[in-house]
Amino acid sequence: MAKSFRELLVWQRSMQLAETIFRITEDFPKREVYGLATQMRRAAVSIPSNLAEGANRIGRKEFRQFVTIARGSNNELQTQIELAQRVGILPAATAITVQKEAEEIGRMLHRLWIY
Repeated sequence: MAKSFRELLVWQRSMQLAETIFRITEDFPKREVYGLATQMRRAAVSIPSNLAEGANRIGRKEFRQFVTIARGSNNELQTQIELAQRVGILPAATAITVQKEAEEIGRMLHRLWIY
């Protein structure tokens, strides 16, 4: 296990994804400021936050619980990315790029969970 959650590659990648989500949702229509944009930001922030909290837990079982929550948040974010693209507030090219990153993070979280 890493000495610090910051050493986890999946934490680093999910922080980059959260930053990207914050930047792209800035361009969402004003009507979505408290709607989909907020939901996407919360889900994106939840991924590295749960990894950070879980990494400080004593036992493996506790850590896995936080990884499970991060996995759920990642799935939630992927759904929201797709919805934003479907309703026309997220360009398809941007949606594809962030969706691929979220999918890779999902695979990383799965490997961390089964480790």
